[in-house]
Amino acid sequence: MADLLGSILSSMEKPPSTGDPESRRRAREHAARMKKMQEEEKRKKVEFRKKMEAEISAFIQDTTEKKKKFEPMNKLERSILHDVVEIAGLTSFSFGEDEENRYVMIFKKEFAPSDEELEAYRKGEEWDPQKAQERKRLKELEQKEAEAAALKGPVKVCPTSNYKDKYSHLIGTVAAKDAAHTLEANRAYGCVPVANKRDTRSIEEAMNEIRAKKRLKHTEEEEDEEEGGGPAFGAF
Repeated sequence: MADLLGSILSSMEKPPSTGDPESRRRAREHAARMKKMQEEEKRKKVEFRKKMEAEISAFIQDTTEKKKKFEPMNKLERSILHDVVEIAGLTSFSFGEDEENRYVMIFKKEFAPSDEELEAYRKGEEWDPQKAQERKRLKELEQKEAEAAALKGPVKVCPTSNYKDKYSHLIGTVAAKDAAHTLEANRAYGCVPVANKRDTRSIEEAMNEIRAKKRLKHTEEEEDEEEGGGPAFGAF
């Protein structure tokens, strides 16, 4: 195992020695390229910043412009532009969902955008002050109507037609409550009003009359026995 590991290590190419002239030359060239790239990047930043400062200065001096929209930029360029705008005392916003399409809009302080305007730009829409004013007016009108309706209380719904008239062919023209007072005798089902009954006595009155009839009958029987000399007995 040790011999195998040793053979692998011995077969690998050794790193160049720091004292190798070729290695030092490649290192110097690499460092020079990096420095040149850094200087080029710095130069581009300076040039871009000067360009933005010139455009911002022209924007401030132009009294007819209230806002300015820039072309899409990368993240670094947008950062530089926001910094220049802040130093100039203006307001700036970035819009756009995709990184490649994000752009910057700047506004003068006295013409700072409203929340509705910013929302339109975020949606990718054009801002129309007249349409926005009309939407605001309609919204205020709806709010006033809702407040007035709330003060009046719940709305009373009145039917446009009488359900009795609509369903008269099913339920008739007389309500059930009223029909109960004019109920006529129906012998088939035994549904007879109190006024049509023959016996209008109460149960107690009827029982008293029955008991009186029984007492009268018993008295009459006793009188008949006394007149006849008592009951007759048969012969034994």
